Amino acid sequence: MASEQASRRAFLGLSALLFGASAAVTIVWCASMSAMGAMPMPGGWTMSMAWARMPGQTWSGAAASFLGMWVVMMVAMMLPSLVPMLWRYRQAVGGRAAGRPGRLTVLVGAGYFFVWTVYGMAAYPLGVALAAIEMQLPALARAVPIAIGVLVLTAGSLQFTAWKMRHLACCRETPGRCRTLPADAGTAWRHGLRLGLHCGHCCFGPMAILLGLGVMDLRAMAVVTAAITVERLAPAGERVARALGALTVGAGLLLLARAAGLG
Repeated sequence: MASEQASRRAFLGLSALLFGASAAVTIVWCASMSAMGAMPMPGGWTMSMAWARMPGQTWSGAAASFLGMWVVMMVAMMLPSLVPMLWRYRQAVGGRAAGRPGRLTVLVGAGYFFVWTVYGMAAYPLGVALAAIEMQLPALARAVPIAIGVLVLTAGSLQFTAWKMRHLACCRETPGRCRTLPADAGTAWRHGLRLGLHCGHCCFGPMAILLGLGVMDLRAMAVVTAAITVERLAPAGERVARALGALTVGAGLLLLARAAGLG
C-alpha cells in the first residue's frame, strides 16, 4: 500500500510538471503570435496568423512549427483528463509490468498524442487552404461570422448524440477498473492509440470550435480545456456533457444573431 501511494504521488508529480511546462510554452507561443497581430478581414473579424508563413519561412518550416506547437498545446489541454486514464492503465497492468510500469505508461501517452499529432497534420493544410480562399474571395470572408455561429451551434448539438456519449464513456472508463491488460509494449501502444481515437471523436465539437474561433486564443483554449476536463472527470459525465451542449447551443445562437446584426 505504501509503495502504491508513493508511486501515485510520483506519477501525479511528474504529470503536474509536464502540464506546467507545456502550459507555459503554450502561453508564450500564443503571446508571441498575438504580438504580431491578426489580419482584419471583410465581415469585421480577424484571421489568426497561425495559418500564415513568417517572413523568410518556407511552407514546410511553417508546417513543422505549427505541428510542434500543436503537440505542446495538446499536451497542455488534454493531460488533465488523460492522467486518470493513464493511472487506470498502470493499475490494469499491475504487477505484470515487472518494474517497468513507467515506461509502458509513457508508451501509452506517446500513442495517445501520436493520434493528436495526426489530427494536427490534417488541420494545418485545411486551415491554410481556407485562409487562402477567404483572402481571395471577400464575399466568402464576410460569411465567416455566420459560419462560425453555425459551427458552434452544430458542436453544441453533437453533445446530445449517442455517438458523443459512447465515446465519452470510453474516455471515462477505459480500461475498466476490474480489467487487466498484458504488460507489453505493443499492447501499451495500441491502448494509447485507442484512447487517442476515442478522445478525438469525443472532442470533435470543442476542438472544431477552438479552430474556428482562433487556435491561438488563450481564452478559448482555457474554456475548451475546462469543458473537456469536467465532462471526463465529473461524477455525472453525461449530464455535464448535455449541460455544456446547451450552453454551446446558446452561444451559437448568440453568435448567429450578432452576425445577422440582431445583437
